[in-house]
Amino acid sequence: MSLQGRSAIVTGGSRGIGRAICLEFARQGANVVVNYAGNATAAEETAQLCRQAGANAIIVQADVSQAAECEAMFNSALEAFGKIDILVNNAGVTRDTLIMRMTEEDFDRVLDTNLKGAFLCMKQAARLMMKQRYGRIVNLSSVVGLRGNAGQVNYAASKAGVIGMTKSLAKELATRHVTVNAVAPGFISTDMTGVLSDAVKESILAGIPMGTFGAPEDVANAVAFFAQESAGYVTGQVLCVDGGMAV
Repeated sequence: MSLQGRSAIVTGGSRGIGRAICLEFARQGANVVVNYAGNATAAEETAQLCRQAGANAIIVQADVSQAAECEAMFNSALEAFGKIDILVNNAGVTRDTLIMRMTEEDFDRVLDTNLKGAFLCMKQAARLMMKQRYGRIVNLSSVVGLRGNAGQVNYAASKAGVIGMTKSLAKELATRHVTVNAVAPGFISTDMTGVLSDAVKESILAGIPMGTFGAPEDVANAVAFFAQESAGYVTGQVLCVDGGMAV
């Protein structure tokens, strides 16, 4: 696979799955925009790793839930690389708790970042990609969006919504040679899962047929497949990277 000469924006690209995606794109020759919300140090570390892999990389701070900041991010990407071929909507947050304890703020914050943020970025990307008659949009959903999970009403709603948006936009952009797909990770070893207790991890592992957590690179490989020019006849799809959880 090769992304030589392509330019990509990866939201939430500073750590975990986002960093793995940025590095995979860099290894395949893409220019990379590493978006981050607050941790500039981590974002610059990711960009440096991309440069070491031979790619051009910049960091851009933007809260994807804010339309003006999304627009500014895309303008920065265009200024740096002249075009945007690939958008990966990876930025996401959690505010997990049972619904009786979940506040309206908990719900709104997760939906604003995970769902509205993806919408705002897709709107910016669609305008550009339709004009250039080429593009790849890859959204990060979750198996939780397919199966639900106690204590994650807000997160599950956001990730299910991402799937609905993916399928809808895929139909809108198909005639312009722009594909829109989603990757739905299961439990991946990241900072987010690292805080779980051993008892919780054991319970989760019992529900994974492969018996292990995934690695960020597993997700990055799936995203990179959808980002290829050769995947041009694949759109509106959801690929689970979950060790068999959703089977």
